[in-house]
Order: sequence, then structure tokens, then C-alpha cells
Amino acid sequence: MITKPEIRKDYIQEKYVIIAPRRSKRPNQYKKPTREVRESLSLPSIFSRESLKNEKALLTVGGEKNWIIKVLKNKFPAVDPSFPKAYGYHEVVVETPDPKPELEDLSVKHIAQILHVYGERTTAIARDPRIQYILIFKNNGGRAGASVQHSHSQIFATEFLPPHLLDKSQKEQAYKLRTGRCAYCDVIKNERKGPRLIFHDRHVIAFCPYASQHNYEVWIMPIRHVDNVTQLSRDERNDWATLLKRVLKKVNKLNLPYNFYFHQVVKDEDQHLYLKIIPRGSAWAGVEIGSGIIINPIPPEEAARYYR
Repeated sequence: MITKPEIRKDYIQEKYVIIAPRRSKRPNQYKKPTREVRESLSLPSIFSRESLKNEKALLTVGGEKNWIIKVLKNKFPAVDPSFPKAYGYHEVVVETPDPKPELEDLSVKHIAQILHVYGERTTAIARDPRIQYILIFKNNGGRAGASVQHSHSQIFATEFLPPHLLDKSQKEQAYKLRTGRCAYCDVIKNERKGPRLIFHDRHVIAFCPYASQHNYEVWIMPIRHVDNVTQLSRDERNDWATLLKRVLKKVNKLNLPYNFYFHQVVKDEDQHLYLKIIPRGSAWAGVEIGSGIIINPIPPEEAARYYR
């Protein structure tokens, strides 16, 4: 058990975290972030079958009348092919026509279909030669950036690669040149028998990363070296969906808003795909914003015990 602060470095990048367990004992006179109680469901959902019956979809699963997943253009895009100075794609994945369930309430089969939809849209967007980066993400709860309660996620694609991801890609390539191995395949090998492991089977693994930047942060990865979400097999999607459902149910018990996301670098075909799940249990303050050094009061070893 960790009792004194430790400085830890990211697996690949020059990113540093201070794991400081005693910080969680500080007096706090302010309200802590929680997962907001949903407003009355008597209000019509903007993503219901009735609301979307005349909306043109980019992709529909289950037929137009009885669809179960639908992908739409974002009505308030940050990027778009029509924006000459902000070219890209911004889409909404409506995960269910029912406004009541959270993602973790859906069946494993349904969640696996959502992963398949992510792959279909990744393939379609990547055909545009201008696109370099595709981010798939979900905001759950107002404090995590969500503006609509109905369960949905988003796809965001740009013609430039964020600099920190370029740096990460270069460091992964350097690691492979030096060792002959994928850096994240080595991470999996090291974590699958360690104290930060949550679960693994033949296809997927979940663990709390060594230098977790966020309270209760989780990574889910395919064991097989898979570059992007389009390459996941049916068995991998099913096992991933099972594990994602399990982890999100535990996040729900923490009563915290959360984000999750996949990074996909279009021009780099040798990445190792992973999903980061970020419960929003702490606010970054002066140290984090000023120095870029993150203080995390929840050791990942403790977080992994909670998830197990």
C-alpha cells in the first residue's frame, strides 16, 4: 500500500504525475463533483425515434423505423468540411432511441454494435485524404461536458494531428526501433499480473495505469496488437463490450461524471488501440494548470482493487 507521495512517469511520454494519497484527506469546503440526477424524462428527447424521424442519418443500425443506433452530423460542429479554416468532421452517435438508459445499462450485444459503428464511421472518414486524426469520445454528465442527457457519443476528426499525439507516436516508433517490440504490448505484458490489473481474458485487458492522471482512471486494450477500432474482431468487440459495461457500472457506483475516448492516428498504422475511461472526481488546480504536473490522490493500485 502506498502511504507517501511518489513521482511517476508515463509509460511513453515525458508526462509526470505525483501520486499523493494523503491529499484526499484535505478539508474541502466546496461541493465535490458528482454525477447529476437526470431531469424529468417527461421532457421530449431530441434523440428519440419521433424527434429524429425526418433527420438524415450518416449510418443507421436496425432500419429507419426501428433503429437502435443512429449516426448524425453534429448540429453544432466545431469542425466541418464546409469550414475552410476548421476542416474536419464532427458526428453524434445516438447509442439508443430510448432516453432512459445509460450506456452501461445496454446489453453487451448492443454495446458491441456501437463499437462496430465506431469502426464503420472511422473507415468512412479515413477515406478523406485530408484527415489525419480521428477521436471517438463520450461525455457523461454536465461536469464532463455533456449538454444532452440522452446516451450518445461523438466522433471528431481533423486534418492536423495534435502535437502531444505526434510526440507520442514518435516515441512509440523510437521504442520499437530500439527494442523490436510495441511499447504498449510490453505495457500489457507487465500489467496483466500486477497490482493495477482489473481483468483480462484472451482478447482484452483492463487496468489502472501506473501514472494515472485522474482518480480511478482505467485503460481497456485489446491483447492483440490492433491499430484502430476497425480492426477489432467480433470476439474482441464482444469481450470489450462486456468489460466496458462492467467498468462503467463501477464508475456509476462512484457517482462521478466521466469521459472516455479512443485516439486514432490515420497516417500511423502501427499504433496499439486503447480506450481511456476518465472519471471526473478531482479538479485540476494551480499545480496542474501551471506546471503540467498532475497530483492524483487515488493510487492506481487502490483504484484497481475497487474495480476488481
